[in-house]
Amino acid sequence: MAKVRLLDRYLLRELLVPLGYCLCGFLVFYVSFDLIFQINRFQDNRLQFLDIIEYYVVTLPELLAEQVLPVSLLLALLYALTNHSRYHELTAMRAAGVGLWRIAVPYLAMGAFFGLIVWLISEFWLPSAGEHARVIMERRLALPGQMDLTPQLVLNNETAHRKWIIGHFNTRTGELLDPKITEDMKDGSSRVIDAHRGVYREGEWIFSEAHVAIRPAQEQVYISTWPTNAAVTNATLNVLLPETPAWIKSEIKINNLSATDAAKGLRLSVREIHDYLRLHEQIDPRKKAMLLTQWQGNLAAPFTCLVVVLIALPFAARTGRHNVFVGVAASIFICFGYFILQRISLGLGVAGYLPPVLAAWLPNIVSGGAGLVLLSRVR
Repeated sequence: MAKVRLLDRYLLRELLVPLGYCLCGFLVFYVSFDLIFQINRFQDNRLQFLDIIEYYVVTLPELLAEQVLPVSLLLALLYALTNHSRYHELTAMRAAGVGLWRIAVPYLAMGAFFGLIVWLISEFWLPSAGEHARVIMERRLALPGQMDLTPQLVLNNETAHRKWIIGHFNTRTGELLDPKITEDMKDGSSRVIDAHRGVYREGEWIFSEAHVAIRPAQEQVYISTWPTNAAVTNATLNVLLPETPAWIKSEIKINNLSATDAAKGLRLSVREIHDYLRLHEQIDPRKKAMLLTQWQGNLAAPFTCLVVVLIALPFAARTGRHNVFVGVAASIFICFGYFILQRISLGLGVAGYLPPVLAAWLPNIVSGGAGLVLLSRVR
């Protein structure tokens, strides 16, 4: 057992060194070339040096999750396995009774670890990365607070039969300007809250200069239940509502997401999609297909790194007389074919031509299955 653990540490050490070089190299390469193309935009937006650094800190995790981590793992794994094969170390390990699947354990563990990182980034970082990047790019152009105000919004919570009409929404503070909330009550009556300002604090909305009107069931006229004379200008109303500023931001993001952007990659978290579908019982079939494809894509994305390991192992770990570099080139070709299939499949799912589950999981099933079949034939 001690010898096996020693072997695992050795294999991981030989993998981590080229993996570190690949990660750093890809990031430096991307930032350098992106900076060349973006420098005029940064200057036009009057960004300072620290703003540019912050911009790349915000945007780089998306690149890591979608491209850099899987490709770096592939290249590092091919390099490490090719070296082991060149010096007949794999032959010695297998001659000592260590099977190929046992040799692959540290590589699969690294693939699972990278998959966890991909999931954490896609679920907790990417949903807000685009908005943060926009704020950074525009912070030197607008007057203080002006850039954070959205135009008028009309949002619906179909499950609760509640409609929000918001004059302006401050994306940074969560403050509402000129909100109007219409709600159908369970007894058949309707309530309208019309206010000048709304702030969310400690789990409830606080509306200032508020006016409340209720239309009883089977009546056509709203009856005012809140003072409306000119002397009452600072009246406040505390209301417990399930909608939060985070919900409003999520609604804005999903409503503004086009099918073209959704086909380019994962833009929404599982939590955002789940909440949106739960609150919108009636939804356009095309939009539902787009959201469900994004949902399944988020579930399938963490397995990309494991698929990369399964693709690399059978080509780079073969023993005997063979051209190692031909195997390496073949595995790179198949891996990039997997990424192309992933994009095509995602686009077909977003457009509604493929079921969301099939669109998200087909690349993993095809490429991972091919890797398993090839790996079982390695001698």
